Formats: sequence, C-alpha cells, structure tokens
Amino acid sequence: MRPATPAPRPSSLSTLGLLIVLLGTALPQLDFFIVNVALPTIDRDLNAGPALLELVVAGYGVGYAVLLVLGGRLGDTFGRRRLFMVGLAGFGLTSLACGLAPDAWSLVAARVAQAATAALMAPQTLATIQATMTGERRARAMSVFGAAAGLAMVTGQILGGLLVWADLAGTGWRLVFLLNVPVVLAGLWLARRVPETRTERPATVDVPGTVLLTVALVSLLLPLTEGRATGWPLWTWVSLAVAPAAAVAFFVVERRAERSWARVPLVPPSLLRLAGMRRALPLLALCVAGFGGFMFAMAVAFQDGLAFSPVRAGVALAPYAVAFLVASLLGPRLAARPGGARLVVTAGAAAQAVGIGVLALTVWVGWPDLGLLALTPGLLVSGFGQGLQMPTLMRLVLADVPAERAGVAGGVLTTATQSGIALGVALLGALFLALVDSAGMGDALTATLCAQLAAVLAVLALSPRLPNG
Repeated sequence: MRPATPAPRPSSLSTLGLLIVLLGTALPQLDFFIVNVALPTIDRDLNAGPALLELVVAGYGVGYAVLLVLGGRLGDTFGRRRLFMVGLAGFGLTSLACGLAPDAWSLVAARVAQAATAALMAPQTLATIQATMTGERRARAMSVFGAAAGLAMVTGQILGGLLVWADLAGTGWRLVFLLNVPVVLAGLWLARRVPETRTERPATVDVPGTVLLTVALVSLLLPLTEGRATGWPLWTWVSLAVAPAAAVAFFVVERRAERSWARVPLVPPSLLRLAGMRRALPLLALCVAGFGGFMFAMAVAFQDGLAFSPVRAGVALAPYAVAFLVASLLGPRLAARPGGARLVVTAGAAAQAVGIGVLALTVWVGWPDLGLLALTPGLLVSGFGQGLQMPTLMRLVLADVPAERAGVAGGVLTTATQSGIALGVALLGALFLALVDSAGMGDALTATLCAQLAAVLAVLALSPRLPNG
C-alpha cells in the first residue's frame, strides 16, 4: 500500500474561519475545567458522592483522550470540516443531555458521550490550520490556537463560578452545560466559512492500533482518577499493571505496520521522530500536567478551605487569566525571531517558577487568612509564565509536520495534552486530597504547589534542548 498523498491545497482559511474552527479546541477544554467549581452543587443536587463526582470529571477526560487520534484519522478520511460539524453538533446534543441529567449516573454517561463528540471535533482544528495555511500565517494561527486552548482552560473555572452563582431560572450547575447549546448552533451556522480538506488517498482505520492505544490510556488514566475515591481496590492495581504492557504492544504493532506498509499505523513512529514531536511534546505534556493539578487543587482550596463562594473562587483566578492572555499575545512576537521560541519557553518556565514559589510561600505563611489581594502577585507571575510557554510549545510540536499528516499530528498533540492534564489532576489531586486528611488544607496546598514547581523546573532545565523554532 502506498502512503497517502496530499490533495491539492484548498482555499486559505480566513480569519473568521479560524475563529470558528477554534471552537473545536476551546469548547472541549472549557468543559473539562468548567465543572470543577460546580462539583459541590452537583453533589448536593444529585447526591452523587465522591466516586461519582470523580467519574463526572474522569469519564470526560479519559473518553476524550483515548479517541482523539482516531478522530484525527477520521477527519483525514471523510473531510475535516464534515467531522468538525458532526462533532460540534454531537457536542451540543450531549451538552443538552448533561444539563438535563436527572441523576448522577445519567450525568456520567452523558459526559462520556460528550467526550466522544469532542474527540471528533478537536483534531480538525489543527489539521485545518496545517492544511490551509503556510508560512507566517500558519505560525500566527498556531500561536492563536495555543492561546485559545490555554485561555479556555483558565477561564473555564472562572465562567463556571459565574454561571453557578447566577443560577438563571433556577438552573444552578446545569447552566454550565446548557450554555454550550446556543454556542454550538451559532458555530454550525458559521462553519460553512471553513474550507473542506482531506487526504486524497485516506488510510483505513488501524483497528489493532486503536484498540491497544485505548487499552493503554484507559488502564492508566481510569485507576489514577478513580482509585482514591474508591479506596484503591484490586482492579485499580491490575489496570495499572496492564498499562505499560499495552503501551509497549502498541509501539511494536505500529512500528511493524509502518515498516511493512501492510496498513497505515494510527500513530506512525516516524512522526514521533520529528524534532518538534520528540523534544517539544514531552515538555508540553509536563507543562499542562502541572497546570491541570494546579487548577483542581485551587478550586477545592478556594471553596472548601477559604470558604469562597463559587463566583469568588472563579474571580480569584482572574489575575492568572489576564496575565496568561497578555503573555500569549506577546510570546509569538518574541518567538518569531531566530531562536526566539526556545528563549520564550525558557523565560516562561523561569517566570512561572517564580510565581508558583511566591504563591506557595504566600499560602504557607498566610493560611487561612488569605484574600484575593494576597494571592494576586503569585497568580499574576505564574499565569504570565504559563502563557509564554503553552502556545509556543504547541507551535514547536507541529512546526515540521507535513500537511498530509496534519490530522494524525493534531490528534497526537491533543491526546498528549489531554492525557497530561488528566494525569496532573489525578496525581497532584491525589497528593493534595491525601494531605488534606493528614496535614490540613493549607499544608496540602503548599505541598501540591511545590510538586508543581518541580515540574516547572524540569521544563526549565530541558528547554535548551528544544528546536530553534
């Protein structure tokens, strides 16, 4: 079987078209984080309990992560705009199901279905940018993509707090899901502005690779997210033992498929040998892992430890969001210079390390008598550092990916990002909650911030190995 060849280049993506396809990355990330501040009210309303509350978050995170690469492959085959619209429509319907869920198990099932539709939609954003833009326009679009993804993560919790507080027509937490419906309808109406792209000779679905990747990710992420709430039963340890074996089997099967040309692998190993994938992708995963755990711990600490209302817990993160936005707009200009991308990531990691250190010291010294003003300096500096790193790393990951592999590469990037977030929430969240029981909320938050600081310092140490950009 000959490898797929690219179709003639479609019309360029307009600015409006770019904003529309960015819904494909903003909505899924927004809905992962928007639930954090709504969990206490969901618990009270549906009598969910800790294990089911974990599944509301984990079911979405795991389902989204395991299907992203497949979603990219389907977009390459059937058309990226078509899959974007199918995923967007499905996301609206499943968001409606979440908002109308009568009990906790119904909400979990709707969240898993919502994740599946998000995985159809999300990879098409990067693939469309890669296939319809070149040169400086593509570089700028990639920076905007990274900024949109990061801002969606940060503003998710702010928006969630505002919506729960607003309680429009008595909807309470349900509004965090129902708000998606009009956004989806507007996006579907405007999506005709997006050019259709696909691979001219699409590959068939790699069934063995898809199954093994799914097994590897589910067997790793599910026990890590559910283990603490369920008391670490035997199945969690068996599942964790299966994960590395499934990952090795996946790599062997994919390498054999690419060498024999018997089928096109789901994740071609040669794609992972590109400089951007090999060097920038691990740093991006580490960066977002610390961020995911940070956002989870702060949401719990603000509401349960400092007794902030949902809206105040959301607004407390506003300095972080503003600083992230400023940095994400400034970063691409600095990264455009020769060798600038590497320097931007290094400077961002250094700034974030300072910010997280200040925040940890503030919590350690001032807990529990902390107000918004005391938290602001650390949040501002760390948000600025995160805003410099995330968009730049995403751009570096895809910088040398050929257009015909855009869908697969987009799926790999979003899978690594989402898996990193889920791992960060699971590992740092487990550390935080375990220490809450033994040492108290203030010490638990301080220790969690120190653990995140270690991850940031690792990114700082490894950043000189990044491609020049």
